[in-house]
Amino acid sequence: MAGAVAGRADSAGRRHDLRAGADAGARLAGPLADRYGGGAVADRRGPRGQISLPISEQTAKALSADLIDQTVFAVADPAGHVLGGSAELAAQAPATLAAGQWLFFDGSMQGRPMRVAAFGYRCAQDGRVCPVLVAETMGKRTAALRAAVLAAAVGALALALPLALLALLAVNRVLRPLQRASDAIGRLSVRQLRPIDAGSMPGEVAGFVQSLNALLARLRDAAGAQRAFVADAAHQLRTPWAIVRVEASELLASEHPAALQPALERLHLAAERGSRLAQQLLSLARTEGAALEARPMPQRVDLRRLAADSANQWLAPALQAGQDLGFDLEPAAVDGYPVLLDELIGNLIHNAIEHAGRGAKVTVRTRTLEERGAELSVEDDGPGVPADERESLWRRFHRGRGAAGSGSGLGLAIVADIARLHGATAAIETTAAGSGFTVRIRFSTPDRPAPPESAVAP
Repeated sequence: MAGAVAGRADSAGRRHDLRAGADAGARLAGPLADRYGGGAVADRRGPRGQISLPISEQTAKALSADLIDQTVFAVADPAGHVLGGSAELAAQAPATLAAGQWLFFDGSMQGRPMRVAAFGYRCAQDGRVCPVLVAETMGKRTAALRAAVLAAAVGALALALPLALLALLAVNRVLRPLQRASDAIGRLSVRQLRPIDAGSMPGEVAGFVQSLNALLARLRDAAGAQRAFVADAAHQLRTPWAIVRVEASELLASEHPAALQPALERLHLAAERGSRLAQQLLSLARTEGAALEARPMPQRVDLRRLAADSANQWLAPALQAGQDLGFDLEPAAVDGYPVLLDELIGNLIHNAIEHAGRGAKVTVRTRTLEERGAELSVEDDGPGVPADERESLWRRFHRGRGAAGSGSGLGLAIVADIARLHGATAAIETTAAGSGFTVRIRFSTPDRPAPPESAVAP
């Protein structure tokens, strides 16, 4: 583009050189022709026997008149003596200039660049040539080049803008399905392995998306097989552990040698722990299965009723542990799975009873939040957990350094998974002094009125 513009500008400049040079040369050569009768003049001299240029001052001024550029002329005899005009310009006359020949070149005068046109005029009978030179500053040429560049730039811009817009629209249309696929892949997680829609993908990437979907299907199958194995194993272990627990309880209740008392207590504690672990593994597999299936949540669950119903199950263990289990329940409705929410409440209460210590006070609370949500919390006034350990308690099979009881480290991990499945947040809090332990679950509820009491699932 730039070369074409420069070429057009240079051609325009050459045409201008020819027109200007021919016009000025004709006016300067005219007096020579008039003086010597035109054509070649053989040994015809002026008053002193020399070639002269009979040109008036008005003609010289007319030759130099220009509205834009400065124009300078010079005429010399064959020997190089200046007949008229600028001696500085005459000194730039080409050494070899044939009669009737035009030459154009760049020169300078007083440090200013000039464009020079030279014409060879036969002024002697022996064929010698008088150089006629006309020089002009570069104003017109610069203006012509600027105009050509501006016109080309405007034309290129007028063409480039629609093309750029069309290209942008085309690229955006082609990349839109890829962006949707990227967003869908970004939402994938271990618990959400849905296939990516390959129907709207360009043919170049459709094969890649299909291969990715095949990989996701294999991952889902592997995760399903693992969950099924854990659930089957836990289910198979529940009955043996239940039998061991019952037998250990009967042995403790029956007459037995005093030396066996510690061993029977350890056996009963191990049976209780194994039975609880099997139940937690079943709950974990059920929670992961619900997350992977991404089932809708059509049921409205009343957390107050769900927590109240758990009292019958946990009052006896709390009394046995020497603790005060209380309930402060206000209406709190959420959308979710009743079975999993019941498991969540059970794990929180069991965790408090297990670790708060004898004489502790455990309180279960439910309430409706002002910002359109519901909250469930279980707190105790036990020894608490250091701040640097709180986040690690959400990991599976992790227990605090000072943890008491016979837990397996799965309770809070199950709570976190169930809360995440319901779109809730789970947080651990303690008092400013570092004592006490509170787990607070906050649910977001849709903006709709609570259903009547009979419509809420227990």
